[in-house]
Amino acid sequence: MERRTIGAGALAVGAVGLGCMPMSWAYSGSRQRGDESLRAVHRALDLGSTLLDTADMYGPFTNELLLGRVLKERRGDAFVSTKAGLLVGEQHIVANGRPGYVKRACDASLRRLQTDVIDLYQLHRADPEVPVEETWGAMAELVHAGKVRALGLCAMGARGGRRSGAGMHDGTLRQLRRVQQVFPVSAVQAELSVWSPEALDALLPWCEARGVGFLAAMPLGNGFLTGTLIPGEGFEPDDVRARHPRFTAEMMAANQPIVAGLRRVAWRHGENVTPAQVALAWTLAQGRHVVPVPGAKHECWVEENAAAAGLRLTAEDLTALAGLPAAQGSWD
Repeated sequence: MERRTIGAGALAVGAVGLGCMPMSWAYSGSRQRGDESLRAVHRALDLGSTLLDTADMYGPFTNELLLGRVLKERRGDAFVSTKAGLLVGEQHIVANGRPGYVKRACDASLRRLQTDVIDLYQLHRADPEVPVEETWGAMAELVHAGKVRALGLCAMGARGGRRSGAGMHDGTLRQLRRVQQVFPVSAVQAELSVWSPEALDALLPWCEARGVGFLAAMPLGNGFLTGTLIPGEGFEPDDVRARHPRFTAEMMAANQPIVAGLRRVAWRHGENVTPAQVALAWTLAQGRHVVPVPGAKHECWVEENAAAAGLRLTAEDLTALAGLPAAQGSWD
């Protein structure tokens, strides 16, 4: 698989990563199978999808434990990315950016992952009660201690840090400017897909101008852009999509023209090319510093996603995709 670099340190990873969250959290709990997930991770590494993206809150903790079983055998094949800064309670999630907590969280992640070093340690969310510079400084100390190789920041999301008339990622850009004064940012993770292209406006250019890697989260639109979801079929209560405004039966039906457009482009490249692969190829085409991180928990999906790294969209394809209707429904 094509290799791409993250940050000024030129950390090399496969062009398509693997988002591990669905294996343990947020998506259809009844369909989660540990053995299947382990096979999916091994297959990803076999195919060159070396970036494994997880977080201590996924589960919580169980996702890192699962990856640890693979890393114990194949640490040299993997690029490990995990996150800290969010605590999961019974009915809520809260941020904790206290320096002492972040350092303890890193040690705990290292134990669960069965590794001596984390390749990319990301701040999941900044704590509004703690200056982000203090949290980032503690994370920088982990780099100096040899426990972490590079640092990344996750975008605040659609609602976080929004001001009247402001862009979606203005709050994240303010954070990035602040932490960059403390220690270099190697990567930013934010949603980017055909139906959520907002990062193209300012966040992606900020990264490109500074040699910062961009991890494209949810490049398949939480599964919608695969074309395999049926409007009105419903989701399990623990599935995040059950509460997502874009996944009501009405909005899924309204957004079908986006999937149809992906399918038309796929047909141009052969009967075995899928809408999901076109969606990933579009993300890859947004810049050499962009690495999509699609979530998957089955070998077949890992294989399909990895194959997208070899799909080259033409100028005609990109023009067609740029002309797709804007998605209806959002988090706002």
